[in-house]
Amino acid sequence: MRSWTDTLRFAFQPVVNLTTGAVAGLEILARPETGDVLAEARRDPEIDGTLAVLAFRAAARKETLLPLYVNVFAGTLADLGGLTPLHDAVRAAGRLPWEVTVDVGPPYTHVPQQALLEAIGALREQGFRISADGVGDGDVPLRLLTDMTPDLVKLDACLLARPAAVRAMRTLCEQLDALLCVEGVETELQCASARSAGAQLAQGELFAPPARLPAAEVYVPPRSPGAVVPPRSGPSVREFVRPAALLPAGVSAGQVRALLTGSPDVSGVLLVDANGVPVRSVHRSRFLLSMSGRYGHALYADRPAAKLSDPPRTVGVDATAWEVLDVVAVGGRDRTSDDVAVVDRYGRCVGVVRLADLVRALAETRVEEAAGLNPLTRLPGSDTITGEVDRRIADGRTFALSWLDMDHFKQVNDGAGFAAGDELIRAVGRALQRAASGSTRVGHIGGDDFLVLADPEGLHPLAASVLDTSWSAGGRPVTLSLATVLCRPGSVTDHRQAAACLAPLKKAAKSLSGASWVLGRAGLPGHEILRGAEAASDQAEWAAVAEPGRG
Repeated sequence: MRSWTDTLRFAFQPVVNLTTGAVAGLEILARPETGDVLAEARRDPEIDGTLAVLAFRAAARKETLLPLYVNVFAGTLADLGGLTPLHDAVRAAGRLPWEVTVDVGPPYTHVPQQALLEAIGALREQGFRISADGVGDGDVPLRLLTDMTPDLVKLDACLLARPAAVRAMRTLCEQLDALLCVEGVETELQCASARSAGAQLAQGELFAPPARLPAAEVYVPPRSPGAVVPPRSGPSVREFVRPAALLPAGVSAGQVRALLTGSPDVSGVLLVDANGVPVRSVHRSRFLLSMSGRYGHALYADRPAAKLSDPPRTVGVDATAWEVLDVVAVGGRDRTSDDVAVVDRYGRCVGVVRLADLVRALAETRVEEAAGLNPLTRLPGSDTITGEVDRRIADGRTFALSWLDMDHFKQVNDGAGFAAGDELIRAVGRALQRAASGSTRVGHIGGDDFLVLADPEGLHPLAASVLDTSWSAGGRPVTLSLATVLCRPGSVTDHRQAAACLAPLKKAAKSLSGASWVLGRAGLPGHEILRGAEAASDQAEWAAVAEPGRG
């Protein structure tokens, strides 16, 4: 009599890194020829546990070095208290538990939460990584999600139609030290939405459909020219992590050679201890050169591979791309092409980053930054500031958005000449940059208009630095007007609403004489006059010839 396992086949769908375009792992999907084994697995934890083991073994037979994602129902974990047979299968195949992510999926309703959390803890003790699957279109309670502290959160693509929800989930993932993956991506528009919301990983038909053989190549749409430029501190190393080729520290040089010659895309091998902590690094070219030399194979094949390795270069998973470059810069020039190991808070390897990926991304960042800079002041334009406003709104942060310009600037240009006007604009821009500190962002949006985004505590020092300065152009005194809207969490939904709140404050500031500053609060009527006075009938000498209103 044929068993249900006899008609069971498996397909593989890549999980894609949206920054590098590389395959970050493979999800193993059950494809029964008859019956509905998933429905049976949902009802019977023993079947589901067996299914997880069979899925892993199917992947191991394909000899893929990629990290693997194995699906398990939440109820199965709560009932079985872990997956000891899966751990045994991983060890028997010569793989390491931290190369396998357990995708914990719905339904969560009626699942004993404490039992589930204890089972997840047991999996972590064994070395497995944890993914919370089906978020956004499932029934996972938010409190349970945070208690699970997953390494990865898989968000359903249906939420891409609600970008605020995706950005909020990205913020939660940052707090949980987790990556965000969007699954079910089918169109380039969805891919662009996932990127703009901050997702690092994605999977779906757009990149590659599930297939019986692991995909060698995937399609990843290029970034749009208008993509948000990362902060100057640099993009996170998480965006560039590639799967690592890992072998136990005691393997022979012959075993490493077999892996490298059979996997031309592997640029190096990390030798790890029993806990997955990198102890040595094998560079592909240098290693194979030593092995291919005269008597090389005879000399080294049966000796420990560590003899032909170097100390590993490592960075934490929270490092920035620039910090990785600092690590690469230390040591001899012959190691500049070495992979850098990325380690988690336990020191375990979660992947590697390649120098070429970092240089390419940082060069693109600089080009995008340069394209967005105002040619007069070399300050970023409005897109950079408004993008940062949206990020702070998604993060639930209080912030102050300010608009600054010069009074009667048309008359400054007409009376003192455009060269003097340009120099005044540059001088104000330099003053704003000098006064900016911490998370303050200064942008020049054209003409004599500037945008300043700051934390509330940084407002008064910055305002004083420009409003207390005596400005002039061609010997003519010039005053500045400043309007600020204070936005607390929930008071605005995006940068457009913040700008709408700022518009009447700008008009109020321009109605005052002398250096002026008005402050309003989003969602509340009225404003405070912090500088300036009601305009008098006897305006300054050169202002008397101005057109009605202040320009």
